[in-house]
Amino acid sequence: MVPHLAARWRYFRGSDASLTERSAWAESLISLANDLVAADRGNVEMVVECAATMDESDQPEPRLIDVVLVGRHPHEHRPSVQLVELKRWSTVTRIEQATADWVHVAGMGAKKHPALQLREYYEAFTSDRGPFRNTEFECGGFAYLHNATDDSVRPLIGVDAPTGAYARVYTADRRARLLDDIRASFDAEGGAAEAVTMLETMGLRNTPLLDAMNWSRGDDTVFVLRGRQKVVADQILEAAAKVLPDPEHPALVPDERRVVFLVTGGAGTGKSAIGLQVKAQLEAQGRTVKYASGSRAFNAAIQEHVGYGDKQFRETFTYFSNFVDTSVPPVDVLICDEAHRLRDRSTNRFWTPEQREIWGKGPQVDELLDASRLTVFFLDEGQSVRPKEVGTVALIKDAAERRGADLLEYGLREQFRCGGSGSYISWVREVLGVTDKKPEPWRPDGLMHIEVAETPEELERIILTEARAGASARMVAGYCWPWTEPLGEEKRLEADVRIGDWHRPWNAKSESYCADGVPPSDIWSVHPKGLGQIGCVYTAQGLEWDWCGVIMGDDMVRRGDQWVFQRGKERKEGPDSDIKRVDVPGSLDPKVSSSSVADDDFARLVRQAYHVLLTRASRATVLYSTDEETRRYLKKLVGQVEIHGLRPTWLNLPKEARTPHLPRANGRRNKRKRGKSSGSDLRLF
Repeated sequence: MVPHLAARWRYFRGSDASLTERSAWAESLISLANDLVAADRGNVEMVVECAATMDESDQPEPRLIDVVLVGRHPHEHRPSVQLVELKRWSTVTRIEQATADWVHVAGMGAKKHPALQLREYYEAFTSDRGPFRNTEFECGGFAYLHNATDDSVRPLIGVDAPTGAYARVYTADRRARLLDDIRASFDAEGGAAEAVTMLETMGLRNTPLLDAMNWSRGDDTVFVLRGRQKVVADQILEAAAKVLPDPEHPALVPDERRVVFLVTGGAGTGKSAIGLQVKAQLEAQGRTVKYASGSRAFNAAIQEHVGYGDKQFRETFTYFSNFVDTSVPPVDVLICDEAHRLRDRSTNRFWTPEQREIWGKGPQVDELLDASRLTVFFLDEGQSVRPKEVGTVALIKDAAERRGADLLEYGLREQFRCGGSGSYISWVREVLGVTDKKPEPWRPDGLMHIEVAETPEELERIILTEARAGASARMVAGYCWPWTEPLGEEKRLEADVRIGDWHRPWNAKSESYCADGVPPSDIWSVHPKGLGQIGCVYTAQGLEWDWCGVIMGDDMVRRGDQWVFQRGKERKEGPDSDIKRVDVPGSLDPKVSSSSVADDDFARLVRQAYHVLLTRASRATVLYSTDEETRRYLKKLVGQVEIHGLRPTWLNLPKEARTPHLPRANGRRNKRKRGKSSGSDLRLF
């Protein structure tokens, strides 16, 4: 347990836990845990080194409570909390005769009475900023000196000691009373549920994006925006209030300004959550809002999972290429998610010859700016994975300047994907060479888990096991194998991804259901029967799962102290066959491996594709490379996986913390032709 706590301490505090801190955990936490078990309250949750409120930025040092005991009250049927200061003091003496506020501790000097610390924690914990704000709950606190006797710490328990709901003191002599009071404060069951509620309220448990949309059905939101996220959302709403006309009280002199918001941030910084929250709030105010994306998979996943009908979806969600018609009046607000996927020009294979003559002639970014009074771009240049994706900060700045629009820039740094582990995101970037920093061996931080599989069979076994247990899970890979169109009238998938004797199909290259009920490519990520296929960066970008298995192919291999990037070639399986196989190992992505793409750009695009794939998991990533030297390198960096019961498998989580994806809302997809079921379907969800 101690190394796990030390890793989390380093992540949250930015420094190593001292030897004193480690030994205190090893001794005092175990002592308290033993007492909970002795009181038949072993299911009460212990939240260790807990900040008193969500926002401690106004404090020189965060107020950390040694332990917060969280459970359910035995009679009131509401949350019950005890704030605990654990002291290993064995003797104390009085400093001032008139008061016991300060005492002398042998070997440590003058110390505050623990109740004075607990009073600060209690006031913060029960304030309207505390983790149970707006909730009726029981709260108290006590100091536990398990190494002391009543006589050795008499000043702490005398008549002149501080008093209050937080001021009880227990010693070894008072252990029986402590056990009685624990029983009086907590029920034997329900601790995990109350602890999960507290962590969710504190923003330490994130609702997956699609589940949040499903809960709200797009009408309201359950996103908890925090820190910089909330600042950005508030600024967008404030700008909208200033420049957009009020339908009920039109201004005598309308404000004709156009405003552009440029919000940058890496994977998992909450860009989509901000956009969807702002969309909902502006629509509630009666504004016309469009939410545009360059990703079919992202849009389709929202429509499928949330259950929008076709017309309802088209009225609110769209694509970057749908703003070429200048005859359509501008909307109030246009939110452009994944703006790094902007193209130089808009194109659409469904345009008539006449439309092609007049549409898509100017820069796509100009069309988006002309389509609204207030335009919001969410951008991560590190997620551009195709040669023709031109969305950059410089492009948007230049377009705003040419249009005379006011440009407001914001950067998001905190990231909430990958369990909120900034350490994991940094480690991935260093390993892939996205930054110049030399990669260090992975140091588990208690937030994100990673392991390297020795075979594709091992990777698949782990992912399927987690999915069957209830977690959301998918397998993805670099584009290093041919991708066959569905075969025959039954639309059978060919097992293109072939590693030794292990053969699996890509997700369906189809806009309709295939054999055995395999879903179309754009909803592969959220459909129950998507688990049996391998996804790529184009169907995974913008989405997340609890567990993600990532297969690295021969497009990016380790040779000595550097990465080598390889373009592959494919060949027909036979003279009369439409099926292709790998001829030369490497990238077979036709858009990326083309000879027209310069070597430096090719390396950048492959690297960024793996960066996207390695940041799709919210709990754990399982990594496998088809190249033996690369696999050894990755194993060396990941190190020995220390399980200790802390591997975030679904069955290792408390029942209340197992939050499966919500059932899909079954919107428009019943119109699509479904393949016949074969009886061998993977019924995993």
